[in-house]
Order: sequence, then C-alpha cells, then structure tokens
Amino acid sequence: MQDLLDKITAVAARAEALEQQLADPAVAANPSEYGRIAKELAALRPASTAASAYARTLREIEETRVLLEGDEAELRALAEAEIETLTHTREDLEQEIRMLLLPRDPNDAKNAILEVRAGTGGDEASLFALDLFRMYQRFAEKNGWRVELLSTSESPAGGLKEGIVCLRGEQVFQRLKYERGVHRVQRVPATESQGRIHTSTVTVAVLPEAEEVDVQIGPSDLRIDVYRASGPGGQSVNTTDSAVRITHIPTGTVVQCQDEKSQHKNKARALKVLRSRVLEGEQERARGERASERRAQVGSGERSEKIRTYNFPQARVTDHRAGITLHRLEAIVEGELDELLDAVHSQMNLEALSEQEAT
Repeated sequence: MQDLLDKITAVAARAEALEQQLADPAVAANPSEYGRIAKELAALRPASTAASAYARTLREIEETRVLLEGDEAELRALAEAEIETLTHTREDLEQEIRMLLLPRDPNDAKNAILEVRAGTGGDEASLFALDLFRMYQRFAEKNGWRVELLSTSESPAGGLKEGIVCLRGEQVFQRLKYERGVHRVQRVPATESQGRIHTSTVTVAVLPEAEEVDVQIGPSDLRIDVYRASGPGGQSVNTTDSAVRITHIPTGTVVQCQDEKSQHKNKARALKVLRSRVLEGEQERARGERASERRAQVGSGERSEKIRTYNFPQARVTDHRAGITLHRLEAIVEGELDELLDAVHSQMNLEALSEQEAT
C-alpha cells in the first residue's frame, strides 16, 4: 500500500504544480505552453480525483475504527458494517488508481491510419473486408471523427482487396489500437448454393498518424514511381500517369495510391501512409527490445493471430482476447462497437497491470 500512497502523493504534487503554472501570467501569455500544461493537467485529473476520494476513504475508516472501542454493542455493529463498506470502496479505488497510473501510450492522442485487407477466403474475404471497412467508418462517424479516404482497391466480386483511411478526432488511436490483427468471419456466401458455412479472414492494421516531427524521412530515402492507374475511377484516371508508388529504401516499405486523378494528391496521401508505417516499424522494434528480457523469463505469451470471430449464422461476435461474446452482430457491423471495445480495453489494462506488478 505504501507504494500506492507514494504514487498518489506524487500525482497530487504534480497536479498542484501544474495548477500553479497555469496561474502564472507568463504562461498565460504563451498559448502553446499554456495548452501543453493544461493538457497534462487534464490527463492527471482522473487520477487526482480518485486519489482525493481514496485519501478521504482512508480518513473515514480511521475515524470509524474509533467507534469500535465504545461500550454500546449496537454502535459497534454499525461501525463494523460501515468499515466493511468503506474497505470495499478503498479496494475499488486502489484498483482504479493503479489503472489510471499505468504508463500512457504516447500515441494515444494521435489520429489513426486504419488499413483493412482481405485475407484467406477469396471473394468472400474481400466482401467481408468491405463490411469491416464500412463498420469502422460508421463507428468513426458516430464519434464525430473526420474520415479521410486514402486508398482503396476493389476486388472483381465488388468487395475490397485493401482499404486505407485516416481517422481524425479525439483519442482516435487510443480507442482503435487494439483492433489490429486477424478478424475471422463465418457465414454462408451468397454464391454458396448448398448453404455451407465458409470461414474467411481479414487483417486490420491501426497505425498512429505520423507527423514530420515524429519520423524524419529524407528525399534520398525515397524512390518514387508514377504509372497509369487501373480499375474503377473513370476514363481520365487511366489516361495520365497519376498513380504513385513510393518505396522507403532503408526499410523496404512500399505504399501506392491511385484513387485521385491528381498525381500530387496521390503522392501526398501515399507519403502520409508511408510515414505512419515507418513510425510504427520503429516503435514496434523498440517495444520488442523492451519486452525481450521479460519474454525470455516467462515465454512469449503471444496469442493466436485471430483476435475476433464474426459468426453470422448465430448472429454473434466473439473477441478471443477479452473472452466476450455478444449476440448483436448486426448492430456491431453497423458501427456499434463501444461495448466490444470497452471489454477489450479492460482486459488489456488488466494484463498491463499484472505485468507492471510482476516486474
């Protein structure tokens, strides 16, 4: 408990220091500095509020314990019941505070690049990829996020080989970052005459949108090729060299974009995706290095690539990490993802807390 009390004291002291800085006229005269401090203070407020409630609960427990020393049996019984209630409150607050004090992902406040690709399963995989792509777009719209379509590649069956979109808004990456992985669908394809259920997969990637300050890419690091676009898009899209393919030479990362008729716009969109993929690669290597020692001690602990199953015959969605099954598949595909995402985030937070306490 002392470790937790030390952390609570540190949070309270930091919040007080930030409030004092905001009251400084020099800080108030500097909008960027004021905004930075205000943002840090806002991030600390949930933990600070919980810490205040925790300190108040500890005081109430100590004050109530005094009543246990009295002579009146009825008063002692009431005190014992009150202490039991306060103890449960204290334990809940301890858990909440530990969660709030987990190290924050520096990417959480960023916008996100979301990529959806058809996996195994042929036409059915591409059709489900389109369903998922639309699902995330609907979810974004329900949250008031701005949706910028970056690149799409249709399949002959009218599905989606690949779709890339940039989502902008509050805490977008934080909300969607655990969606990356393999999504499995079980359903009867429209072309299946015998009613047999087919299993297909779609891969989802969620990258924090990278700004130029996040990752430095020099002109000499890039090879840029232009070519004529193909596929849907109208006559003019096929008569000019508007499509762009950019290769990041140091990492071999390749991005191509042909949705726009303007070569300049395609290049800008491709660079946006490339920058985010390079940043994600760098951060993934850093995470791997930090986790290597722990993996050596406790094993990899890696899950199967499959993170979620959408079973249409039973109208259910199962997330294999959170261990939750919801029988409301139609609503989820329409973008009602909050209950599912909340369960996944809770499970990931619990795992992060267990890892932190084990080190």
